[in-house]
Amino acid sequence: MATEVKQQAIPAAPGAGRPSRIRLLARVGCSVAGALLLFLAFPPVDWWFCAPVGIALLTLALYGTRPRRAAWLAYVGAFAFLLPSMSWVRPIGDDAWLAVVAIESLFWAALGAGAALVMRVRLWPLWVACLWVAQEWARGVLPFGGFPWARVAFSQGESPYTGFAALGGAPLVTFTVVLSGALLSLLLSGLPGLLRRPRVVAATLLGAIALPLLGLAVPRPGDEGRTVKIGVIQGNVPGRGMYFLGDEPAVVLQNHANETHRLAEAVRAGKLPKPDIVVWPENSSDIDPYRNAFARDIIDSAAKDVGVPILTGIIAMIGDEHRATRSLIWDPVTGPGAYYDKRNLVPFGEFTPFQDIILALSERATLVGRQSIPGDGPGALRMGPVTIGAVSCYEVAFDGTVRDTVAAGGSPLIVQTNNASYALTNLPPQQLAMSKLRAVEHNRSVITTATTGISAYVDPDGVVEWRTRELEPAMNVVTVPVRTRATIATEVGAVPEWILILMGAGAAAVAVISRKRTPNVSDTDVPHVPQARPEDHGYASEER
Repeated sequence: MATEVKQQAIPAAPGAGRPSRIRLLARVGCSVAGALLLFLAFPPVDWWFCAPVGIALLTLALYGTRPRRAAWLAYVGAFAFLLPSMSWVRPIGDDAWLAVVAIESLFWAALGAGAALVMRVRLWPLWVACLWVAQEWARGVLPFGGFPWARVAFSQGESPYTGFAALGGAPLVTFTVVLSGALLSLLLSGLPGLLRRPRVVAATLLGAIALPLLGLAVPRPGDEGRTVKIGVIQGNVPGRGMYFLGDEPAVVLQNHANETHRLAEAVRAGKLPKPDIVVWPENSSDIDPYRNAFARDIIDSAAKDVGVPILTGIIAMIGDEHRATRSLIWDPVTGPGAYYDKRNLVPFGEFTPFQDIILALSERATLVGRQSIPGDGPGALRMGPVTIGAVSCYEVAFDGTVRDTVAAGGSPLIVQTNNASYALTNLPPQQLAMSKLRAVEHNRSVITTATTGISAYVDPDGVVEWRTRELEPAMNVVTVPVRTRATIATEVGAVPEWILILMGAGAAAVAVISRKRTPNVSDTDVPHVPQARPEDHGYASEER
């Protein structure tokens, strides 16, 4: 006769769930602390060394968790990092700021889930770094053409890691910084068990330290002995925030013309050398000089006074409904000539996605006005004695756009920017950090010219040789090297990035397959795993 055995539910002891909750809170705290440290690596603080340490804590928070939990832990960390990093969006509105942060954090959530998977595969710090590169690539593509801001590489404008930009561009810089952080996390996650293996600890720590030292050893092309004198104009604007044009858009154009006349007077007085070319910022004229005689006369008068071509930044009207953000060369004799139209347009700033819906929901969206049309070619423009590489503001964050411009012959690079809506926020210094990285990446001098600042000259080694203050009119003539030799990064393009992305994807696939064959790892494991086996940390079997 069969006997039926009934299992009685055993009541949980008081406080039994507390250790689990404490461990979870520890993970959240670790993720937030890592995120805040990573933020400190970015301008204006610029403590670059905080990046690998912050990434170590962010990674440690995910160690031993299932993908679902790792995803929301990463989302929390992303929010804590992006909220201050993208605080420059606030002049548009706090709702826009929070929306951008919330959307961009989703990419980190996907990264967290993937990281939790690959942490079960040998050599997992390598795969985590590859997945981070993949996450930044995705943010540079989606949505609406991408928003590649606050990439880890852009925290390393002047650091030992910067040299890697000359080998594999911004993606390789991100990879090496994250790999250093992941190696530190590997040590922390295995303590105290790994303390009984001093050689393993030493080798892992040596790897984390050796990476930035190797960055200092990356060879770069040398000087070619050629220079060009560039007049840089920063005219300032009458208004602030979303209404920086004030009541009269012509004031902005007149401000830049006035600074150009001041420069011409300084040259005649022998206070400054005569420039070969002069550069104005993006939106230095929001009035189309093709259609407006007043704007045409102001620009032409300035060009004739200084006696050399001016690279202006205008809004060119196209038909009755569209426009282009245009870098236009204005010759003192022949007038308007060659031009470059901005290719990477700012969503909700220069064009409105889902226009009918957005315009019906938001009155602010109408401030975009005419919808911009992107250009279709790189900004290599012959100007005076050189072929400049015109890059327009937002575009400096896009690897392919800058690389195309250099490959087309652009040297030096001229980054025309209008940060008037974001003056005195952390956007101008963040954008300058991008210029520093691009200079090293492509062995090019970079001139940044801004309506309200920061205007600057960055030499091919990524060093800022001259810069302006914000919200002040300024002008100067700087002598910069003209280099034509390409770096390895310029030659190979996106190949290193795709290799790293495919490596990360392959490791994630292996982890998924392995996960189906083995029991799930407990979701209550803590970051500190003293019982972990050496093979769980990616060490070979002979290290057992």
